[in-house]
Amino acid sequence: MLRTLHVRDFVIMDQATIDFETGFTVFSGETGAGKSILIDALSLALGARGDAKAIREGCPRTEISAQFDCPPGIRDWLAERDFEASDELVLRRLIDQQGRNRSYINGSPATLAQLRELGELLVDIHGQHAHQSLMQSHSQYELLDSQGGHLPLARQVAQAWQAWSQARKAVEQASHSAEQRQREQEQLEWQIGELAALHLQEGEWDQLQQEHTRLSHAQALIDGSAQALQALDGEETSVQRLLGAAAHEMASLLRHDPGLQTIVDSLESARIAVTEAVSDLNSYLSDTELDPERLAQTEERVSAIFSAARKFKTEPEELPALQEQWQEQLRQVQQSFDLQALQEQVRKTQAHYESLAAQLSAARRKTSAQLGKQVSQAMQSLAMQGGRFEIALTPCPPQAHGLEQVEFLVAGHQGVTPRPLAKVASGGELARISLALSVIASQAARVPTLIFDEVDTGVGGAVAEVVGRLLQELGARHQVLCVTHLPQVAACGDHHLKVEKASVKGQTFSSIRPLDQAERVDEIARMLGGLEITSTTREHAREMLERQR
Repeated sequence: MLRTLHVRDFVIMDQATIDFETGFTVFSGETGAGKSILIDALSLALGARGDAKAIREGCPRTEISAQFDCPPGIRDWLAERDFEASDELVLRRLIDQQGRNRSYINGSPATLAQLRELGELLVDIHGQHAHQSLMQSHSQYELLDSQGGHLPLARQVAQAWQAWSQARKAVEQASHSAEQRQREQEQLEWQIGELAALHLQEGEWDQLQQEHTRLSHAQALIDGSAQALQALDGEETSVQRLLGAAAHEMASLLRHDPGLQTIVDSLESARIAVTEAVSDLNSYLSDTELDPERLAQTEERVSAIFSAARKFKTEPEELPALQEQWQEQLRQVQQSFDLQALQEQVRKTQAHYESLAAQLSAARRKTSAQLGKQVSQAMQSLAMQGGRFEIALTPCPPQAHGLEQVEFLVAGHQGVTPRPLAKVASGGELARISLALSVIASQAARVPTLIFDEVDTGVGGAVAEVVGRLLQELGARHQVLCVTHLPQVAACGDHHLKVEKASVKGQTFSSIRPLDQAERVDEIARMLGGLEITSTTREHAREMLERQR
């Protein structure tokens, strides 16, 4: 539950710290005092949109923090997202004059999305204009699915509808572009065929270049190698003979100077190296010969590859990779061109959608019957005796919302056929039905704190007392906070906070404080009789408080 709300430099509040208790707490105050500002501030701490307009005039920024109890389920949420988890949970929000937002969860930076996600687990806010949204179709869908606990199923139905729609669109596009895709397929098949006819292997181009160079310079290679061989192992003055003689001469001198051993070793190594070179040159010359036929074949192969590379505007060594790329494109075109496969996907997505939509329809039928009965019962105590509330589920073509049109129907009194809510309900009736729906839906809510921001607008007298008792009963199961202008509702509160507005040095400030019993009598008397509080209104206020207690 909400324990403390701290507000600093927000709209017309300079600084306020409000402590909250369990049960039913009411907020009251004169019109314009800033009662709903507190709800707006808490909404910001819970991740609502905010900008620099929320900052009190002349201040650099606004700061709002809300402290909650932290039950096990919330601790698990925090742990999964690497936030510190303890017995207390603190949400903090700062907005500066440049509109920059900073958000924190237990002192660690957080995103607004994380604040909103966490806020949905902590607080449920019913705004003062909730009854207006009841006339909107999407709100009726959402309220029904929320009450029945099948909002996740409704989202799955919407996702399945999207998948089915995309599959149908793919079939339509494939049908319309069949001729273009056929031309694309034929072009790719021709290009792949041209390269396939080359049988070009990976790395073959480098090998061909090396072989062509060797074959085209074969005569020069043979002549040069023969000359080198003659110099190394030819006549008496060849390198091999001279090295042998030098090595022999130096070896004979070792007996006079052992220090010559290094030179002798070097000469011997050189002699051995020359001998090996002579052997290798003899082998090379025996294996190398002029091969005009092979040279012609190589030149023809190189020319064919060059021609293909020019045709497809690429480098010769890139042709194998280009062929693989075209083959992959061809596979994709053939797959997208496969109408049978696309139509099978349509059948699968349609079957998935219809299965989920049928489950949702069954859940809605059950929930609509229960909710209609509960709201009809609540209407009897809200000055609508004999009235009925029904939820019509009219079959309709498949859509994102499911297989039925949801419509709220109401009969204001006995003997009248229920008709669409927007057409028959007066403003007061609409407000009372909205309140009944809010209370009934909140009874099933899993969040610990429920907030009602002037949802009792449009009711009064005995009905207002019933509204107060409904909220009081709800306070036995949840922490309930209610902004109200009705004394009958205020008298039902377990706790009472008053919001006041004052001008100081030309500036307007709003403040809030808890009321003791005597102050509470005066406040309810003010709500009953206006600015002038008389002994009669005080007595009436005492009676109301005694009766509720």
